[in-house]
Amino acid sequence: MAYKKVKQKLSKAEEHELARNQYDCYVRARDNGHLDYIEIAKQCDAFYRGQQWDHGDVSALDDQGRPALTINTILPTINAVLGEQSTRRMDVNFKPRGRGKQEVADVLDRLFMQISDNNKLSWVESQVFSDGLIQDRGWFDVRVDFDDHIQGEVRITAKDPLDIVIDPDAKDYDPKNWNEIFETKWMSLDEIEETYGQKKADQLRVAVELGSALGTDSVEYEENRYGDTMAGVEYNQGNKSNPEESRMLRAVRVIERQYYKLKECMFYVDSVTGDMREIPYVWGKKKREKFADDFGLEILTKTVRKVRWTVTADTVVLFDDWSPYDHFTLVPYFPYWRRGKPFGMVRNLISPQEQLNKISSQELHIVNTTANSGWIVETGSLQGMTADDLEEHGAETGLVLEFNRGSSPPAKIPPNQIPTGLDRISQKAAANIKQISGISDAMLGTDSPEVSGIAIQQKQNRGAMMIQVPLDNLTKTRQYLAEKVLNLVQKYYTEERLIQITDEQDPSKPRVPMRVNQMTPEGFVINDLTLGEYDVIISTAPSRDTFEEIQFAEAIQLRQVGVPIPDDLIVEYSHLAQKANIAERIRSMQGTNPLTPEQAELQQFQAQAAIRSTQLEIAKLEAEVQQLQSQAQLNMAKAQDTSEIDPQLKMADIQSKIAIKQEELALRERLSQMTNQVRTGQSETQAASKIAVAAMKPTGGRE
Repeated sequence: MAYKKVKQKLSKAEEHELARNQYDCYVRARDNGHLDYIEIAKQCDAFYRGQQWDHGDVSALDDQGRPALTINTILPTINAVLGEQSTRRMDVNFKPRGRGKQEVADVLDRLFMQISDNNKLSWVESQVFSDGLIQDRGWFDVRVDFDDHIQGEVRITAKDPLDIVIDPDAKDYDPKNWNEIFETKWMSLDEIEETYGQKKADQLRVAVELGSALGTDSVEYEENRYGDTMAGVEYNQGNKSNPEESRMLRAVRVIERQYYKLKECMFYVDSVTGDMREIPYVWGKKKREKFADDFGLEILTKTVRKVRWTVTADTVVLFDDWSPYDHFTLVPYFPYWRRGKPFGMVRNLISPQEQLNKISSQELHIVNTTANSGWIVETGSLQGMTADDLEEHGAETGLVLEFNRGSSPPAKIPPNQIPTGLDRISQKAAANIKQISGISDAMLGTDSPEVSGIAIQQKQNRGAMMIQVPLDNLTKTRQYLAEKVLNLVQKYYTEERLIQITDEQDPSKPRVPMRVNQMTPEGFVINDLTLGEYDVIISTAPSRDTFEEIQFAEAIQLRQVGVPIPDDLIVEYSHLAQKANIAERIRSMQGTNPLTPEQAELQQFQAQAAIRSTQLEIAKLEAEVQQLQSQAQLNMAKAQDTSEIDPQLKMADIQSKIAIKQEELALRERLSQMTNQVRTGQSETQAASKIAVAAMKPTGGRE
């Protein structure tokens, strides 16, 4: 989002009051659950990375000479779920509703695929999904970016969960039912100047020169304290004699708050269809009325909930205006959501993981202590070594002990026995992790090799059912994400623009250019994305590699039982490097390639010629019938001998031939009509392609 200047000039007192009110709202949300969340989220992240011991416990064990083992079973468990998600990619489709057109819905499908490709959405989604599993929450940010495109492009990114503070009163998964949401982060004065301008940075520099009026959670010295909630260092401890020396060390908490407020807005209303569109608030009275007169629209005023966007740093208002979007830019992902309390998978695995680590460490300690349990030695009985030497080297392999004649030989002290059932406790801890997470040995790929493939697949399917809730919630999140993208496309993709459409069947193929919102000379708009309402349909599909493997195996099996699967389709489902070229050559060799325009025209000409030939044959037969009818009448008049072949019989035979020829003619005409329809469709497709190509060419000069 390109931040604009504060539209309405605020007095210093008003600005200070707005900033303090914003900070108070942030503190309320922070102290009502966010501080606790940060603590547990950092712990969950540390456990996933293998940092699973408290520093105090490790120091105490080191002092006692005890090991502190880390048997990180959380890492493969979470990675198994991440792998399951990567094989279940989700497709987004749009379905027309109301005045929506199927053609535009198809364009929206491919446009969403292009937006996904441009934003590397599959990677961003995996990041958000992993944030949710590990740190309880994942966040998408969806907005229009104008840095790389003058008309703006939809930009989708992932946010740090520690920086997002949700509405403490939120009870619904969908943020449209929340009142507010915060994004907070530490920024240096240089970063603030780059984003909000030098004037705001200077104003903030002056405001905090004598120390923050809002406390240590507003201003600090250290940079990059992302996710921290308390700075811990007062600003006034800095170098006031030379502020420039400490400028790069200063960091200020920037608070972005998006919240709903009631606002009176004007809408255009189509009295025929009932469609209603909000009028941009920057339009003046003359422009609003002229647009309404030009398109026969009515103007309606009503009060609605709108998003207000306020950005503050300490007591300075960096931005305050109505949001350009109809919704919060942030889209949440919660693996589990219960009455406003989200949580992930790692949180419930911490206790059994700690149990496993401590039991394993205790087992190792017992083993270590049994290796040299000690000796019983008579005083002065050893030769060539002292008791201390025996203590140090007594457990070495091949040790030779000499003792004085007549003295008692050294005796080994019996080691302590490993407590019965200690190994079962560690096994139970590992089993608890599998039971709580729902990840079986089959999903981890560690199942017994004696188990059949079908049995392993059944176990994997049962395990997939255990993690269905996090996957279903990811589908819900993708639904909200697609709805926001659709809203931004219809609101900002209003001008004619060239987009690169991705092939849905083969995304690796070169993108095909297509124009949207294109005005024709007749006044019609081709691929108008701004009109119509559409439902978002989310479907889950396996990854492309997995899908092709399944299709290839099924095609081979069907072919083995007698189903005539074409050779080119078998090759298309394979993993051959040049499968497209190979399939094309097979179709060419077998004569199954699509007809060229010249071949189609020749085929149509031959069909028309056959029709004309059949028509001539029918006409000839009908002439013979007429001749026979005349002959019969003449015979009757002359009362000739009836020994000759009756003309009536000849007429019956010829009429039978005519009926057969007429059926043949009707069949040929139907085939010709079908061929012509196919050819016409191809021509229309080619014409549309030519129009699109022509629209891309410069208007001046000749080719």
